[in-house]
Amino acid sequence: MDAASSSTANDMMVMDYGDEPHVLAVDDNLIDRKLIEKLLKNFSCRVTTAENGLRALEYLGLGDDQQTTHKASVSKVNLIITDYCMPGMTGYELLKKVKQSSILKEVPVVIMSSENIPTRINKCLEEGAQMFMLKPLKQSDVKKLRCYLKHRS
Repeated sequence: MDAASSSTANDMMVMDYGDEPHVLAVDDNLIDRKLIEKLLKNFSCRVTTAENGLRALEYLGLGDDQQTTHKASVSKVNLIITDYCMPGMTGYELLKKVKQSSILKEVPVVIMSSENIPTRINKCLEEGAQMFMLKPLKQSDVKKLRCYLKHRS
């Protein structure tokens, strides 16, 4: 494989946006993704969206064929917010993958769900989630996230 063929679409996503916190928002529902993106942008966050856990892992450089590549995009992510219930890979499974990564384990992960199930919430918090939020998110929920972003910058 030559140098030209090793470049991927992920390289285009890495841009310098100064001091804006960068949030990766993962949700299989387009309307929920757009809502999260809008709420976060209201707080001057840069937002990258992914429609499922596997796409999020690819963006973060943790895809099956990307074990040690794309570290530049990883360093630009200040927070990951993900839906719990998604096809293919749940938000809980994504959380576990992120926390197992030596590069990403310090990145705060927030889990969202429309279902208020205490055992699910506790499982996510025990695995290292920073917070569990009920959907639909509101502007007041995003205010709570800002404190995590400020501590990381």
